[in-house]
Amino acid sequence: MSDPNAPSFEPSFRESVDIMFNRAVALMDLPPGLEEKIRVCNATYTVRFGVRLRGKIETFTGYRSVHSEHMEPVKGGIRFSLGVNQNEVEALAALMSYKCALVETPFGGSKGGLCIDPRAWDDDEMEKITRRFAYELIKRDLINPSQNVPAPDMGTGEREMAWIADQYKRMNTTDINGAACVTGKPINAGGIQGRVEATGRGVQYALQEFFRHPEDIKAAGLSGTLDGKRIVVQGLGNVGYHAAKFLSEEDGSIITGIIERDGALTEAGGLDVEAVHKWIAKNGGIKDYPGATYVKDGAKVLELDCDILIPAALEGVINMGNAANVKAPLIIEAANGPVTAGADEFLREKGCVIIPDMYANAGGVTVSYFEWVKNLSHIRFGRMQRRQEEARHELIVGELQRLSEHLGDQWSMTPNFKQKYLRGAGELELVRSGLDDTMRTAYQAMREVWHSRDDVHDLRTAAYLVSIGRIASSYKAKGL
Repeated sequence: MSDPNAPSFEPSFRESVDIMFNRAVALMDLPPGLEEKIRVCNATYTVRFGVRLRGKIETFTGYRSVHSEHMEPVKGGIRFSLGVNQNEVEALAALMSYKCALVETPFGGSKGGLCIDPRAWDDDEMEKITRRFAYELIKRDLINPSQNVPAPDMGTGEREMAWIADQYKRMNTTDINGAACVTGKPINAGGIQGRVEATGRGVQYALQEFFRHPEDIKAAGLSGTLDGKRIVVQGLGNVGYHAAKFLSEEDGSIITGIIERDGALTEAGGLDVEAVHKWIAKNGGIKDYPGATYVKDGAKVLELDCDILIPAALEGVINMGNAANVKAPLIIEAANGPVTAGADEFLREKGCVIIPDMYANAGGVTVSYFEWVKNLSHIRFGRMQRRQEEARHELIVGELQRLSEHLGDQWSMTPNFKQKYLRGAGELELVRSGLDDTMRTAYQAMREVWHSRDDVHDLRTAAYLVSIGRIASSYKAKGL
């Protein structure tokens, strides 16, 4: 086994994506030239625009990259961060292509970013900046319901998506499908229930599906269910918070570590995720949080002894410098690219099972797809059938009650059965059902390749094989 602490080349995030792509296509028999067509980004637009703020003109740099148009529209988030650069945006766009293909959402891959620190500007200023960035992209059809549909990413959320959607409608006043130009909008601006929680919920569903397969659990050196599993979460933003909350509250997992910008918290008996989240919202960090051990060097908690590690923030946090010290037998990549290619290779050799980002954080784009469909259909899910379902269920419950009265004390319905069974599925239940089905189906496609091929030894390679195969089939169907 190679020593990750030995001096060696640490690939960038984009290089990591290419390395993992190459590892997969080496196991495929693609027609000449198609491998290169799938690999390259089709186009990247760079914009530099000015906004008058605080008495002077501030110039900002933004990007929108389109990786693959094997299906349209293309889909991918817009992030606001000082770390945004062209290479990162293009790597993320490529990952979006593979992600959409893996979970069978009918989109190509795209990504956008604005090089900015959102915390450096107040709300009114951020609105001016966001609208001007959106204007620059919209007028080039880089935001369009039928061509390019952004979503929230790091540093953006419902608020920014609402601004972008409104800017699009101002510029395209007769487009009846204008609300579908972005996803991740607030409910009262054309959004969908369950979108905010979607990526974290998808991480939960991914782990639930993993733990349905004894062979896979054994491969990670684990046993049993999610109940009682010790979990460390890196990043308690939208994704990490929801994943940790659902896993602890609904699956009985124990959150033993939470890593944030200003350090980390550990507690062997389990941290109260909701309480920590409220503390961060109020105090801007985790320092001085009562009832837990504070670790100033938060990165060290990535090396804590635990069952499952959930990196849910930045790229490259698990790298050649710390991979040898990571003890978690199972890592699920809630963030994009948190494990570098070098660390990935070392951890695989060590026997660690990694549930890859391409699959693990696809809950966001899956529910974005549902929102896009809702916007195009102009009706919320469940509106047509919910009460009809309740009426049918009422017939069954009525018969069961009649039977219960006839049999007397020999048989009776479970308490609350009637209330639970009568309820028809609303939008949130349907969104969660669709997401659960998507995560199950995609995992099964990956594990079938993982376990059926002697030359595939990990889920990441299996995920690339499935997604690249589907993209290749789309190109062939288009005549390429």
